[in-house]
Amino acid sequence: MAFNHKSVLLDECIEALHIKPDGIYVDGTLGGAGHASVICGKLSERGRLIGIDQDEAAIAYSQDRLRHVINQVDIVRSNYNNFNTIIKDLGIAGVDGILLDLGVSSFQLDTADRGFSYMQDAPLDMRMDQRQKKTAKTIVNEYSYQALTKILRVYGEEKFANNITKHILEARAIKPIETTYELVEIIRKSIPMKFQKTSGHPGKRTFQAIRIELNEELAVLENTIQDMIDALNPEGRLCIITFHSLEDRIVKQIFRENENPCTCPSSFPICICGKKPTGKATPKKPILPSDIEMEENSRSKSAKLRVFEKSGGDHNG
Repeated sequence: MAFNHKSVLLDECIEALHIKPDGIYVDGTLGGAGHASVICGKLSERGRLIGIDQDEAAIAYSQDRLRHVINQVDIVRSNYNNFNTIIKDLGIAGVDGILLDLGVSSFQLDTADRGFSYMQDAPLDMRMDQRQKKTAKTIVNEYSYQALTKILRVYGEEKFANNITKHILEARAIKPIETTYELVEIIRKSIPMKFQKTSGHPGKRTFQAIRIELNEELAVLENTIQDMIDALNPEGRLCIITFHSLEDRIVKQIFRENENPCTCPSSFPICICGKKPTGKATPKKPILPSDIEMEENSRSKSAKLRVFEKSGGDHNG
């Protein structure tokens, strides 16, 4: 199957990265190499790109797509939370730019047997890294009422979390829930029809919650952003595209802590904690897709790009 994936906010990301021809750049969510191929096109022979992805299909496709610049590219099958280890193993002390395009790729959604989509019948899988043993089926059939309700409420922001969990437990007491359509049918029965008519597909929030839990998406993001900021060379930039409020909140908060790290009480006339800003969010507000992009690519509608620029001066990575 072709790796059909339109890169979201492509022009905006390339502009925000301020690409130096001889620089070192990291695409932490390589996917179909949409962003990466454009970055490579702006690098000289001395420039370098490190592409990271945990999806085997993405790695295979990207290796083929970037074969013409393979001497400048290191492609690593891993999760971007191993960022520090990866650049250290490659002998890299600091990088000039990092890109993360979070969430699920169009390819993953469109490949039915991956189980990401509530629009196609498939085994309950949702693993971004298929080397992992735990699947969505594990979560749906083995999590307790409390644990399942919590992830639906927190990660899915699902107001009917209690009712959906109750129906899941009733169904799995009779037989294991095996497929996406079985789960969708249970969700449909759990949400009042008047809400289903006005709030999109009823499975959207539950599927999002299970996927985030399974792949530990928010924990990985929260635990890695600071490492990435620390690894930036002076004036290097970190660009992160998020697709829902939970991700965006994490990015915004960590950028803000780096911009204003002082922990002194507001009553103090001067700072005595000694914590200095490491850089700044630029611009202050997230960059949103254009009307044209949202029309051409529905996936971009919820996208937000936040950019952090490292201060000039000595590199402290």
